[in-house]
Amino acid sequence: MKIITVEEHFTDPRIVQANSVYGDTSAMEGLPEKVRQSYNRMRFTGERLTDVDTFRFDFMKEQKVDMQVLSYTSPVSDRVPAPQAVQLCRQANDILAEVVSRHSTRLAAFATLPMADPEQAAQELERCVKKYHFCGALITGTWQGQFYDSERFFPIFAKAAELDVPISWHPEFPDAKIQNYYYFSNAYSLQTGMQFATAGFGWHLDVGLHMTRLVLSGIFDKLPTLKFISGHWGEAIPFMLDRMDQIMCPQTTGLKKKISAYYHENVYFTPSGILSKDMFGYFVKVFGAQRIIWALDYPYIPFHSCSTDFLLNANLTESEKHLIAHENAEKLLHL
Repeated sequence: MKIITVEEHFTDPRIVQANSVYGDTSAMEGLPEKVRQSYNRMRFTGERLTDVDTFRFDFMKEQKVDMQVLSYTSPVSDRVPAPQAVQLCRQANDILAEVVSRHSTRLAAFATLPMADPEQAAQELERCVKKYHFCGALITGTWQGQFYDSERFFPIFAKAAELDVPISWHPEFPDAKIQNYYYFSNAYSLQTGMQFATAGFGWHLDVGLHMTRLVLSGIFDKLPTLKFISGHWGEAIPFMLDRMDQIMCPQTTGLKKKISAYYHENVYFTPSGILSKDMFGYFVKVFGAQRIIWALDYPYIPFHSCSTDFLLNANLTESEKHLIAHENAEKLLHL
């Protein structure tokens, strides 16, 4: 069975160095120095991100993965002024395109976009799709504290809908004020608070709320063909959709449909390496195999807990396995 994974990360030392000269993101302002240093280390995990020909292909062979869709692991330009951000994203995408071109049967890519300049971001998305055949774009968190339900970011989503490519959404560090208020406490260690604020819980909830804000903004009423990929099983939000429909019905929101309807029609979900039988069963039952795309979140998930065998041995029909393993990705990403 062919296996395609769509949340697999990459970076290049040249881009890391160019980005680092601009200092911390606004999300880190107000956090202790020890926390900021640790977060910056989390952005770059060495050779497993930069290497393609050794570690990555060894992992793909071990996990029976035929193709990875690569994306930059953290925002390339979130702390960079707009003119430089446009240039840096173009460079990053050119580098990624060269990597993919050397392994065109094994690798594909999502573009990184200069969110500081939405009009230029839309043009960069079009350039990457038409010139390099990228599969869409990956965006992360907020941009300097701004949510993407702001009208200024609309050109990016309009262009994605026009090009018929999805936007993949990846977590990023929540704003420092939110971290300090919700996640850090004298009752447990600083290290626990850092994990609570980020990969353990906080940044998942942050990007899940962001996706819901976009729904509430009416983006899918304006762009009914726009598609998103939401990792980590929808970042917790799908488990609250019945409650949202009950309280925030169309009469309240002014939307054309229930909130859950947009998740069923405009959002695809990936496990991102969270291989839970209960969660997997829930999503197959509620959303159907046709809304799930396989992803292993390379290289961030511990390899001992990351296995394609989980899918191959799942209690699914063969047709459902094929949908999740490759057919959904091939259709959505034009592979």
